[in-house]
Amino acid sequence: MTSNVFSQITDWSNLLLAYNKAAKSKRNTPCVAAFEYDLAENLLRLQHQLRSGQYRPGNYRHFYIHEPKRRRISAAPFSDRVIHHAVCNIIEPLFETSFIADSFANRVGKGNHRAINRFQVLSKRYSYCLRMDIVKYFESIDHALLHKRLSERINDQKAMRLIEHIINSGSDNRSQYFFPHDDLLSAVRPKGLPIGNLTSQFWSNCYLHPFDLFITRELSCKAYVRYVDDFALFADDKATLWRWKKQIIERLTDLRLRCHQHSAQVCPTRTGIPWLGMVVYPEHRRLKARKVRYATRNLRYRYRDWRMGKISFAELDASVKGWVAHAQHADSWAIREHVLGTLIVSDLAEVSD
Repeated sequence: MTSNVFSQITDWSNLLLAYNKAAKSKRNTPCVAAFEYDLAENLLRLQHQLRSGQYRPGNYRHFYIHEPKRRRISAAPFSDRVIHHAVCNIIEPLFETSFIADSFANRVGKGNHRAINRFQVLSKRYSYCLRMDIVKYFESIDHALLHKRLSERINDQKAMRLIEHIINSGSDNRSQYFFPHDDLLSAVRPKGLPIGNLTSQFWSNCYLHPFDLFITRELSCKAYVRYVDDFALFADDKATLWRWKKQIIERLTDLRLRCHQHSAQVCPTRTGIPWLGMVVYPEHRRLKARKVRYATRNLRYRYRDWRMGKISFAELDASVKGWVAHAQHADSWAIREHVLGTLIVSDLAEVSD
């Protein structure tokens, strides 16, 4: 347990580091430029608000994205994002060493491509896979359970009050589901973290860490990988995986979470398993067809915007290189030729909704 967390969060050097992280690649945006114009004064103001207990998070700006599915993204004011970085700078190391090696999301040196690599390694070693994901994970995270999890390592009341303010600012009770033994008040239990916050990404790992230990220690699963709320277990016999599925559903209930049971099937690894936008086989990988269609449409829109002068060539080039960098992690030479070829021959009239 660590007891001097709050003083470290509000230290000047930590706030300055937090600003630089929050502003990275965003210094041309109006909100960042305005903050930087009077940087020292703004950081001193945040420091005073934090230390005096006056700090309260601002209002979020909400918008929706539709890939791979419809999600509500919540953008916090820039000053709040600075504080999110300041908090994570200090508390992440307190938890990071306890996380299992095969949890790959939102961690330094990890990421989705390494999760795909690990998934394929396990596909080569085992005959069957059980892949599961959680229903509306960020919307379902229970505030009381999350607070309990964080307070087990943070013995600092001021730090925990700050954390509570951030957690409560993203409360989302839109989805209501009653678990066994719930009463009528359970529907209004505070829950939900905003997708888009740096803190939400980190706390999502903290919330599922006991679940990771349940899989690896109590179930004694030797082959397990998780990326945010997508996780997979591997074994050489189907009966073991079906038994584990039942136990997993029961354990998720303790965390007030549910999985998509209809898609949680035990499948032979040789047939290819969908995982993080790819279909992974023991010896090769393919991009999901839906992902290819989305990339084709998105790059055509970017090409149209460049032709119309709405974006620079550098911005178009960054979009193309970003997709190619992802596609290169699959066996996708022909697909890349096809998608990029459509840009060469496309014209404004060809882009339609």
